Amino acid sequence: MKFGQVEHPEAVDFTLPPDAPQTKAILEKNKTNAPFEVYIGCAKWNRSDLKGFYPRGTKDELTYYATQFNSIELNATFYGMPKWEQVETWREKTPDGFKFFPKVSDLITHYRRLNNVDEPIATFSNAVSNFQEKLGMAFLQLHDNFKPKDFAKLDAALRMFPQGFPLAVEVRNAEWFAPDNLDRFCNLLEELQMANIVVDTAGRRDMLHMRLTGPEAFVRYVGANHPTDVDRLDDWIERIEKWRAEGLQKLYFFVHQNIELESPLLAGHFIKKMNEKFGLSLTIPAR
Repeated sequence: MKFGQVEHPEAVDFTLPPDAPQTKAILEKNKTNAPFEVYIGCAKWNRSDLKGFYPRGTKDELTYYATQFNSIELNATFYGMPKWEQVETWREKTPDGFKFFPKVSDLITHYRRLNNVDEPIATFSNAVSNFQEKLGMAFLQLHDNFKPKDFAKLDAALRMFPQGFPLAVEVRNAEWFAPDNLDRFCNLLEELQMANIVVDTAGRRDMLHMRLTGPEAFVRYVGANHPTDVDRLDDWIERIEKWRAEGLQKLYFFVHQNIELESPLLAGHFIKKMNEKFGLSLTIPAR
C-alpha cells in the first residue's frame, strides 16, 4: 500500500490527534454491556506479498492465513467484481469466527465514479452476502479526486446498498476534512448507520479525523517500514482503551506496510498488546 508513503518517516509527527468531540457522544449513545469484538488482520494473503510468513509446503495460502488471523481486509474484490461462487469458496476455506472485509469494486467507485451504479452495487452486495456470517463489513473507498461538490452522488449511492448492509466509507480528497464538509459527510453516515474509516498513514495525517459515526471503529493502519511503526501501534492501544471505556463495541483494525512482508509481524505485536490490555485470547501469528 503506497498511499501516504513518505521518504523520511522519521520527520513525521505521528502523534494521534484528539478525538472529534462527536466521537464520545456517539459512543456513549450506543454503549452496551456486550463483549468487545476485535478483528485484526492484514490486507492480503498472497505468498509473494507476505514472503516468509507461510511455512514451507503450504498448499493453500488463505487456509493457513485463517489459522493465524481472525480477519482479512479483502482487496481482491476491488480489482474485480466478485462472483458468488468465489465468495463461497473463500468462505469454506476459513474456520468459524473468521470475518471478511471486502472492498467495494473499483467499477463502482473509480470507473463509474458513482454514476449509474445501482446495478453493480446490487451485484456486489448480492455476491458478498454469500460470506453469510463471515461477512464482517464491506468498505467503499472513494477516488482521491472525488470531492465534496459531488456529495449528492455519494448520498444517492450509499442509499442503494441494501438496508442493514454493513458498510464503511473512506474519503481521501483533502477537501472532505474541512469542518463543514466532514460534518455533512459524518451526519450522512450516522443516519445510514455506516462507519467512517480512520486511516493512519505517514503522508496524510488529515485522514486521522478521529470521528466515529457508530459503535465500531474501522482503522486502516499503514506502517512506514520504520522503527516508529511499533510505537505508533502502542499509541493506538491507549486510544482504543479510551474508546472502549466510552462505549466502543467493535474494532476492525488492518495493518498495511509499504513493503507488506512486515505486516504480519506488526499485526502480531498489536494482537499481543490487545490481548494483554483487554483480556482477549486472539491468536498471535507464528513467526
